Amino acid sequence: MPRREPALPEGTDHIVRGASAEGGGEVGFVASADPEATSGTDRLVSQVRDQVTNLRGQAGTRLRGFADDGKSKATGLLDDFSEVITDAARSVDQKFGEDYGEYAHRAAGAVSSFAERMRAKSVDDIVDDTRDFVRKSPAIAIGIAAVAGFALMRVVKTGLDEVRGERGSGGKA
Repeated sequence: MPRREPALPEGTDHIVRGASAEGGGEVGFVASADPEATSGTDRLVSQVRDQVTNLRGQAGTRLRGFADDGKSKATGLLDDFSEVITDAARSVDQKFGEDYGEYAHRAAGAVSSFAERMRAKSVDDIVDDTRDFVRKSPAIAIGIAAVAGFALMRVVKTGLDEVRGERGSGGKA
């Protein structure tokens, strides 16, 4: 049998003239001579794409739900923190005078107003604001991230030390 030029890719049966992507009458290739196999593959690819799209939508919905729950918990914690600062400000008012307590009252008001602003925004707005802040002030953002990371590591280390201490004392008793 004479050799065909150009060599056909594996799985192809014959050359179709004019079927190339450029369309200038050049030689093109047909993936398979069996149209049922091609349509079956197309259906499978379509089903996989639909499933991926569906899963992506479900993941996005769940992530948004988790983010909303996290936002609610964070604003609740900020409100609690504001109340703690307000109580401390009242103590300072009683012990040292209202001039000194005024600073603590301002701090409590700032935390409370921040919590209200966060509660009023959607998660998408918060993410957009964070991106804008990082673009405008990358050095400050890196500093905040470093401080937050340090604080988080201290909390984790303290928790791990307590767990190790409980194990150690539990085994000796």
